Amino acid sequence: MKRIIALILALLTLGAMLAACGESTPAATEAPKATEATVDEATADEPADASDLGYVLGKGTLIVGVTDFAPMDSKDDNGEWIGFDADMAKLFGEYLGVKVEFFEILDWDNKHNELDGKNIDCVWNGMTLTDAVKELMSTSDAYCKNEQVVIVKSDVADKYADAEACKSLKFAVENGSAGEAQAEEYGFECTKVESQAIALMEVAAGTSDAAIIDSSMAKATVGAGTDYENLVQTVVLNSEEYGVGFRKGSDITAKFNEFWAEVLADGTVEEIAALYGIEGQIIK
Repeated sequence: MKRIIALILALLTLGAMLAACGESTPAATEAPKATEATVDEATADEPADASDLGYVLGKGTLIVGVTDFAPMDSKDDNGEWIGFDADMAKLFGEYLGVKVEFFEILDWDNKHNELDGKNIDCVWNGMTLTDAVKELMSTSDAYCKNEQVVIVKSDVADKYADAEACKSLKFAVENGSAGEAQAEEYGFECTKVESQAIALMEVAAGTSDAAIIDSSMAKATVGAGTDYENLVQTVVLNSEEYGVGFRKGSDITAKFNEFWAEVLADGTVEEIAALYGIEGQIIK
């Protein structure tokens, strides 16, 4: 009998121990929390001492956002990007010790998203330093003067010698550009297109009466000896300055300003500007 009682007591004790083990399972449910913390640490942002410059140097490339915009950025017969901005960007890449790649921004209004998404590392394309641009990007010191100008066919140019007369025209403007901003400021009727180059095509084809483009582009692309000999510049709408845009808070901006001061002082900027006919626009 004593043996039977002892056996029963042993079984009861074992059952209690198994129940206690079952009650400990909540500790196991806490394991996912530890896993989540580990994942958060693994996918956390870069360390506090990381920099945008370090990111570019680490990958060994500086990706420059551009559009087809002579004389600042355009492709030669071999499909290579050339122009004042393109040439200077290549020199900046040498200064940093990285390769330069060019990325064509198809929607200029989307340039800051391309930058923030790291599809590009800077916007270097005759970009006007507007308040909106300065709010969305870290911008360099101004390096070049510019104006927004009206382009019409030469046979009607005498009819549109001032902004008031231009209010009867239908304009083509690049989406998100300084030209679009001027059209809105003057109350012009306008159609938004992908680039200034397309805006010129619209006027040449007669699908728009006029375009608003940068004066630097107008000097290189309209009038005698250009692809658009039947187009001319008429009204100057404003004056503005170009700068290069980097990601907000980027330490590459200061590096660019250092680089620019050096190449401006040694005459490199003037030399390259002269190749593209904009030496008179350089800010010294």
